[in-house]
Amino acid sequence: MPPRAQRPRSLAFQVFRGSEAVRCGLLTKHQLRSSAWLRVRHDVYADARLDRDHTLACRAVALRLPATVLLAGPSAAYLHGVEHAASFADDVHVLTTGAVRVAAQHGVRVHTSQSDAVPAPAGAFRSPTTDRAGPVPAGLPQAGSPAGLTQAGSPAELTGDAPPAGLIGDGPPAGLIQVGPPARSGPADAAWETAAWLEPAHAVGIIDTLLRRGLTDHAALDAVLTERAGQPGSRRAGLAFGLADPAAQSPPESHLRVRLVLAGLPRPVAQHPIRLPSGRLLHVDLAWPAFRVAVECAGPGPADHEQLHRDRERRRQ
Repeated sequence: MPPRAQRPRSLAFQVFRGSEAVRCGLLTKHQLRSSAWLRVRHDVYADARLDRDHTLACRAVALRLPATVLLAGPSAAYLHGVEHAASFADDVHVLTTGAVRVAAQHGVRVHTSQSDAVPAPAGAFRSPTTDRAGPVPAGLPQAGSPAGLTQAGSPAELTGDAPPAGLIGDGPPAGLIQVGPPARSGPADAAWETAAWLEPAHAVGIIDTLLRRGLTDHAALDAVLTERAGQPGSRRAGLAFGLADPAAQSPPESHLRVRLVLAGLPRPVAQHPIRLPSGRLLHVDLAWPAFRVAVECAGPGPADHEQLHRDRERRRQ
């Protein structure tokens, strides 16, 4: 018979260490196996009602990492709001210095920094390039707030299961629950790390989104590229930065543009405007105006009938 689901209020909508919850008497080993909890990583569990996204994976990994280790690369880009940078099933990328050793863990990719910069505390990010702490992006819990309460109207607020203020600090011991967003690289550094660690098409898709949303700009990318010149991955980063374009509107468009350029074609113009005889202005995904050639990218998923009709009419025009 499966164990009956039981959720102590102090663990509702939380990410926590299973062994600590058992040691504190909040749960038994048998209860940890119930449908109320999701095993995210070794000895790390989460309320099964939380969204299974990369934020949850990052919070689970951060609970077992030293405080001086940063979430980095595509994981940091995701936490900054680039939703397509990583998924729940993807590895979490972390960055540490040579002085801090991180044991190998399933679902974690550990990278060693060439810099001795000290990361920011959890709840903020610090860019080694600018040495500025940045705000917590919308959708992530603020430092000091109960982890898991990521937005207004969350299940915890609607059901009344959220821990009351002070319960985390006054109840379960430190180290049991992951509180607040983990420390992460700033957007420009996340772009460099992504470019250095991932294949170019995937990396440029993430960097395009960082640029399009104004999270970083080409000046910041040039600065971090100059600072890290000669470091492993700097040539790959330079290639990716040179291919990045804030005009790109979707990851498939970015991926196709990069593959076409790397295959030897001239670089296309993203979102090129075309004025129709009717006066209507259309923007094609990729274009070579000198050759009067344009390429349109299909969406990432199946389109409904009305969308197919709109696309067909747009191309006809």
